[in-house]
Amino acid sequence: MAFGLKRNELVAWKRNVANGNIDFLTHYWLDDRFPGCNTVTKAGCSDIDKLIAWGETYGLQEQWIHKDEKYPHYDLFGDLQKEVLQKENKWDQLEKFKL
Repeated sequence: MAFGLKRNELVAWKRNVANGNIDFLTHYWLDDRFPGCNTVTKAGCSDIDKLIAWGETYGLQEQWIHKDEKYPHYDLFGDLQKEVLQKENKWDQLEKFKL
């Protein structure tokens, strides 16, 4: 279940991803399969090759991509989520979600 997300943030992320840009969308999220994680960051890009190459820089595997037809993305949680957001200078998302 996702929450803490504004419509304009989602629209902007979808637009950027569809245009072939790597973009990040963080929101609150609860899933019993991931205890202790209350946020997720979606790192997406419609250019799969670009997304794979980007993911490799963080040790992410291609098979971890959620291969959504329009908005393929990695789901990032926990320490990796924080590390990626820091290295990508996404301070607004780190601060908003107190990561």
